[in-house]
Amino acid sequence: MDLRHLQAFVKLTETLNFSQAAAELYVTQSTLSTTIKQLEEDLGVSLFDRNSHGVSLTEAGELLLPSAKEAIYQAENCINKMYDLNNLKCGTLVIGVTHSFSLMAMEAIRKFQAMYPGIKLSIYYKPMGELLEMLIKHELDFMLSYKSTYCSPLVENHVLFNDKLSLIVNKEHPLAGRDSIDIEELSKYQLALPAEGLQARNLLDELTRERHIHLNASIEFNLATPLLRLVRYSNLATVLSTASIQTIDELVAIPIKADGNELIGSFQILKNAYKKKSTKEFIRILCETDAIKARMIQM
Repeated sequence: MDLRHLQAFVKLTETLNFSQAAAELYVTQSTLSTTIKQLEEDLGVSLFDRNSHGVSLTEAGELLLPSAKEAIYQAENCINKMYDLNNLKCGTLVIGVTHSFSLMAMEAIRKFQAMYPGIKLSIYYKPMGELLEMLIKHELDFMLSYKSTYCSPLVENHVLFNDKLSLIVNKEHPLAGRDSIDIEELSKYQLALPAEGLQARNLLDELTRERHIHLNASIEFNLATPLLRLVRYSNLATVLSTASIQTIDELVAIPIKADGNELIGSFQILKNAYKKKSTKEFIRILCETDAIKARMIQM
C-alpha cells in the first residue's frame, strides 16, 4: 500500500468530490480515480459509493479513515525528524495558546522568530477545550496554558511556573500603591474583566463564588490585550495573572489575598509523541523571558 494512495483517499473523504480533490492534490481527475481504484483493489473492498448524486464513504471507507490519517501523521513525523537534522533552518511549529496565556507567550514568539526565521510559526489562540481537541487530533505540536483541573489521559502536562491572580491597575489609580488586596475588597470597585470561560476568569469566579462575593463588572473582554489597554488609559481595574503584565511598565499588579489563589503555567504535549527540536527550543526561550523567569519552578 502506497502512502500516496492513503493521502489521496483522505483528501477525497474531505471533499467527496473527485474534481476538487484532484485539484487540491495537483493531479488529474483520471489519475485520482486510478489511485483510488488501485487502493480498493489492494484492500479488496469498495471505499466509496459513486452515483449520479455524488460520492459517499462506504462502511469500509469509514473504518479505514482513522487508520489512514494516523499512518499519514506518523509519516509526517518522520519528515519532522529530518527537518530537525537541518539545525532548525526549516520546518513548521504549530502552537496553541490560551487567551489568558497570550501576553506571556508574545515575547518568546518574537525572539524565536528572530532567531529561526526559516521556521514557520503557526499560532492558534483559543479556549483551552478547543486547543486540547486540536492537540489530540495532532493539529498542534504543543500548547501553552494554565494548568486545568481536567487533564486528558492522552496528554502530558509539564509545569513551568507558579503564578496568581492580581488586581491590575494603572500607576495613577488610587490603589496602585497597595502591596496586596483582600478578595472581599474587589466588590467595592468597578471592574473590567476577562470573559467567562477564560482561565483567569474561571479561577476568579471560583474564588468569589466560594465566598459569596458579587463583583461589579461593567465590561468584559475575551482577549487580554484590549482589556489591559483599557485599564492603562482609564480608572478601571481588572483581574488577571500577575505575570501577564510583567513587561508593561504603565500597569501595576496588586496580589489578591485568598486561599486557593494559584495559577500554574504549563505546556501540554501528546503522550509518546515525538517532541520536535523546535518545540524544545521554543520552551527554552519562553522560560528565559522576563515574565516567566521570575516565577520559574526548578525542574
